[in-house]
Amino acid sequence: MANSNEVRIIAGQWRGRKIRFPAGTPIRPTPDRVRETLFNWLSPVIRGARVLDAFAGSGALGLESASRGAASVVCLETDQRCVTALQDHCREWGALQVEVVRADALRWLAATRPSTSAPFDLVFLDPPFDADLWSPVAQRLEAGGWLSSQAFVYLEMPAARALAELPPTWKPWREGRAGEVGYHLLRRHSEGGEPS
Repeated sequence: MANSNEVRIIAGQWRGRKIRFPAGTPIRPTPDRVRETLFNWLSPVIRGARVLDAFAGSGALGLESASRGAASVVCLETDQRCVTALQDHCREWGALQVEVVRADALRWLAATRPSTSAPFDLVFLDPPFDADLWSPVAQRLEAGGWLSSQAFVYLEMPAARALAELPPTWKPWREGRAGEVGYHLLRRHSEGGEPS
């Protein structure tokens, strides 16, 4: 049986490797079966994608993306213990395409300028459920020019809660439920065209 403070990479370059995160941190890793479903949905687009994991926690979503061929991954996390653990994994695995930043997602998005040549193709928004950050971060991503024209955005939230208020350019694409967790994959379309 797996320890409660570790998750396993499901597929790709680091398949089977364990991500260990500090005990006592308020981390709620995305369940294995949800990650498997999510990355099955993303399999046509993950290779070469530019990824933001805005509330990285254990780093399971960001590192799974890198394992499956994402070109670059930025992991934002406020807890220094989690940041250190993630940086250690990246060094150990030679994950040069992963950048781990100790930062609050809202502040980082406000203070950092997006590269015009490399907006994000995929963003994971899995904040602490009691923080109610889905809408503010979504609005900042959209208004700040952080997303490519047909980016995918993943939201994880309590299943009993209605989908957060989101930019009108974000359209539901896939969704599911695992126990008390609801998960949603949305696709952005720029004005003037539906996503293909």
